[in-house]
Amino acid sequence: MIKETYECRECGSSNIVKNGHSASGSQQYHCKDCGAHKVLDPEPRGYSEEEKEKILRAYRERGSKRAVSRIFGVSRNTLSRWLKKGREAEPIADGLRSAKENDVLELDECWTYVRKRSNKRWLWVALCRRTRQVVAFVIGDRSARTCARLWSRIPEGYQQGQSFSDFWKSYRPVFAGDPSHRQVGKSSGELAHVERFFGRLRQKLARYVRRTRAASESERMLHLTTKLFVEWYNEAVT
Repeated sequence: MIKETYECRECGSSNIVKNGHSASGSQQYHCKDCGAHKVLDPEPRGYSEEEKEKILRAYRERGSKRAVSRIFGVSRNTLSRWLKKGREAEPIADGLRSAKENDVLELDECWTYVRKRSNKRWLWVALCRRTRQVVAFVIGDRSARTCARLWSRIPEGYQQGQSFSDFWKSYRPVFAGDPSHRQVGKSSGELAHVERFFGRLRQKLARYVRRTRAASESERMLHLTTKLFVEWYNEAVT
């Protein structure tokens, strides 16, 4: 007859006795040496890094939090916590290629909203034509102040080259007297790469689709979701 021997998870002693069951029905024990009261054979808890990445990848592929929760059985609060953890502190500049002297930036913006359509928010993007990477982004209104915030977040090396934008009036105060910046029409082709980025963004994130009913619950969640996509996009084009 084979008898399985268990050891205390705290001190490693085998001098333990059964001590009822936990609320979930798991067998508990009491260690007579160290006095610990523990579950005898606990089931592993939490998600591995591979599982987290798989779930976040499904969320990037235009899946809502409710859909991801139904498919993978992960709570929406847990998914929100993963999105928030570490993503606010790390700038996207950490994953960028080094700037070169002849780099060209394409600047553009697209709109979405938070909670209701009347609460519009604009995503401003600066994209490097050579690397296809997003070198900076901000979310705010469509004013010159938000445009200035975007420019201040662009790494200094990328600010030295040529830049293009459309004819929106908010660009003029920021780039007044700057010969390296030109405002051009959409048909010029100078903004083709950033327009292509926005097309891909709308494919992956339903909240940026025109006439969408998918809305962010808060500005913070809109920023974190957008940053998750930008990080994935920058890594994909390298």
